Amino acid sequence: LRLAAISEGIKKIITEYDPDEAAIEETFVNNNARSSLALGQARGAAILTLAQNKLSVAEYAANLVKKTVTGNGHAEKIQIAAMVKMLLPGSSADSADATDALAVAICHSSFANKKF
Repeated sequence: LRLAAISEGIKKIITEYDPDEAAIEETFVNNNARSSLALGQARGAAILTLAQNKLSVAEYAANLVKKTVTGNGHAEKIQIAAMVKMLLPGSSADSADATDALAVAICHSSFANKKF
């Protein structure tokens, strides 16, 4: 049910905002196998839903997201939240998840379509 809710939530966002592409944070391997498996399943549901809706999906390492947003690849959550609010003053990142999503979007806007 949780994976279906993730997929439905993403479909709703796609319908409402009609994005051209998507970005997601890469997974880090956790010491807790159960947590890692649950995260992998959630990411799989999200990526599948994006692909079914013909969106390309870019993936970024957590350290790259942090470095892009704050200048420090090991920044704390509070630093990331402060920079997201500064960079996107009209945003309403009212949760850690929303802040993380906006940070990934900021990172993607910095690197999308750039040839290295």
